[in-house]
Amino acid sequence: MHKLLLAAAAAALLGACERTQDGDVVVNRPADVDVKTTQDTIKLPSVEMKKDTINTPAMGTKPETLIVNKPVVGTKKTEVKVPVVKKP
Repeated sequence: MHKLLLAAAAAALLGACERTQDGDVVVNRPADVDVKTTQDTIKLPSVEMKKDTINTPAMGTKPETLIVNKPVVGTKKTEVKVPVVKKP
């Protein structure tokens, strides 16, 4: 299959080429190609800015209104009865 494709490509290439008496290769190609250009106008997009509102996270503090009895370490005076031993 590959040999058949290679042979077809070589035949097409050699069909458009000729050799001169000196051994140079001459390629026949179309010479009457007329290229014309036309002008097209392309409108570029415009960019405008508008304001929008989004919700973003915010960090801060606020006072707490919950009353909680928290443990406090301290001392207070308390009266207790203590036995006293008297020597005679």
